[in-house]
Amino acid sequence: MQKRLTELETRSAFQEETLEQSSRIIAHQQQVIDKLQREINLLARRMAELQPSPAAGTAQEPPPPHY
Repeated sequence: MQKRLTELETRSAFQEETLEQSSRIIAHQQQVIDKLQREINLLARRMAELQPSPAAGTAQEPPPPHY
């Protein structure tokens, strides 16, 4: 009976450690995801600033050569 109890306590301790490690990993991954989302939003804003509006683009283009 003592051996069985010791085995269960060992398993429980191992599972607790595994759960704590998993929680730390998940927390770190969430931080990375948050940072990447901020960077994507920043890049999307920059891309939007670089793209001319459709109305502005037609007025600035020279006419085609066949005119």
